[in-house]
Amino acid sequence: APYCASKGAVVLLTKAMAIDHGEQNIRINCICPGDTETELLSNEAAQVGQTLDEFLEGASKRPLGRIGLPEDIAKAALYLASEASSFVTGTTLIVDGGGLAG
Repeated sequence: APYCASKGAVVLLTKAMAIDHGEQNIRINCICPGDTETELLSNEAAQVGQTLDEFLEGASKRPLGRIGLPEDIAKAALYLASEASSFVTGTTLIVDGGGLAG
């Protein structure tokens, strides 16, 4: 429950800060990464009672069929920092390969 509460707080803080700082043309957004190929992934697999290989096999059932890579998250951050997102603020960018979609 504390983990979920902290993530919800980040999303709501993002919205509040976007409202507070919009007049200064400061854009505030947050990125919610899905499972990403990092050292922490082994721990996540263990928490759900799976080996890392079993966990990775489950990724094939996601819409994009794979676990995210660190560069996938980096590209999302670069997009939000770029002029391409100059009219984007107060949003949560979910970078999970469609995991939440189904």
